[in-house]
Amino acid sequence: MDNVDRKIISQLQLNGRTTLEELAKNTGFTSMGVKKRMQKLTEQGIINVSALLNPVSLRLSPAIVMLEMESAEATQNLLNRFKDCPRVVHIFKAIGGYNLIALVIAEDQDTLESISTEKCSLRSGGGIRRSEFYPIGEIRFSPFLPIREHLTHKGRTIAPCDVDCRPCARYQNRRCVGCPTTIHYRGTL
Repeated sequence: MDNVDRKIISQLQLNGRTTLEELAKNTGFTSMGVKKRMQKLTEQGIINVSALLNPVSLRLSPAIVMLEMESAEATQNLLNRFKDCPRVVHIFKAIGGYNLIALVIAEDQDTLESISTEKCSLRSGGGIRRSEFYPIGEIRFSPFLPIREHLTHKGRTIAPCDVDCRPCARYQNRRCVGCPTTIHYRGTL
């Protein structure tokens, strides 16, 4: 990666809709030269241009979940269970006391409590020694997150984590909107 690549990346981070012509002006390259650079950066897995969402504008409630897993097998089982969960924005493997850190979102505080404590929670799986759950009060620097909207297809009867929302007391009492992947979903995603 050189200074031209950095200029392209910096401009795209400020505005992902920057035209090739504008990028060419900023770099001193032609539009075709910039296009080739962007293709190369994409093919090498250095950049991915995509839409990020602002959870505050969508009235979503984010939280951090910290997990200490017992084993590599338990970690992999949890990752497999939640790989298609639209509420999980990111999961990071970490080195230290907690070896998984997740960023999650919910439609409201009641649903956030559900995904903290119920069967659909990251903390409900086997092989977890300890966990902590921190609702986020404010997002600084960039309010945009890669919320996985493409997973909210609302066509399943059972959530990807193998939980059925319908028998859950919180869902029945309208204290949770259910899973965005299911036909029983009552939320805004």
